[in-house]
Amino acid sequence: MRVAVAVSGRGSNLEALFARLGNGDEARIVLVLSDRPDAPALDRARERNVAALALRDWRSASEWLAALEAHSVDLLVLAGFLKLVPSEVIARYRGRIINVHPALLPAFGGKGMYGIRVHEAVLRSGAAETGCTVHLVEEEYDRGMILAQARVPVLPGDNAEALAARVLEQEHRLLPAVVLAAARAGLPVAIESART
Repeated sequence: MRVAVAVSGRGSNLEALFARLGNGDEARIVLVLSDRPDAPALDRARERNVAALALRDWRSASEWLAALEAHSVDLLVLAGFLKLVPSEVIARYRGRIINVHPALLPAFGGKGMYGIRVHEAVLRSGAAETGCTVHLVEEEYDRGMILAQARVPVLPGDNAEALAARVLEQEHRLLPAVVLAAARAGLPVAIESART
């Protein structure tokens, strides 16, 4: 399976994907896209001789589609990509775009719910657990079918940073597992969720 990964930042989930996909027998990252030309994740891709592209305009469906089609992409993975993918791209790749979100959807999702904001909201809510979710991407933020979740307890004395670190560990396990399951099945499929 030929995989493209879209990122906005440093690329720790991209790094986890590179580590787990190994020699690419089942799935191989062939393209890394970003809405930010200075995203460290682009450098991570270039260090591995993987095509890295900063989108000139992340709202341009034609730019996305040209890049995805030029690299014969089978699966698009949003790994810390903070923008809404153009609807034309979602339509063309429906059922073949997945996202990792740092909460147990449907809770703590939607526009503006990303990064540390999610963990702060979890703590404010008094929730006893949180986690991460891998889901199919639809035209609205965080609304697609859930493929897998990993649960993480909220511990006494947690702050947003400590909670974020524990959730990120689970993202690094869950996202590659979903990508490998998709490669084996030929398309994204639900897998058993995990509890830590």
